[in-house]
Amino acid sequence: MRTCDSPVSPEIWLNDLFACKAVQQGAVIRRKARDIDRFAGRARFLREIERRGYQAVENAGQIIIFCNRGTVRWLTPPISPLEIGPKSRRDFAAPDGR
Repeated sequence: MRTCDSPVSPEIWLNDLFACKAVQQGAVIRRKARDIDRFAGRARFLREIERRGYQAVENAGQIIIFCNRGTVRWLTPPISPLEIGPKSRRDFAAPDGR
């Protein structure tokens, strides 16, 4: 079964994703959430992550997949949107404007 905008089946896309060298080495990979939703569907993707015993996190439209069964721990405490408030990207820019 193909998703509406996908040129390949979800099975093929997921097989290709999890066949890459980084996955085979137990590394970390990153994909756009939009692509996961488009090519495989979020529910199917998350079932596959769970089946493999991996973990995934999402931030700013990117999904980071930890392709191993190791513990993931935050090195800094998570920041809630309430703590950040109505700031823009400019508020976080380097002093030289970058």
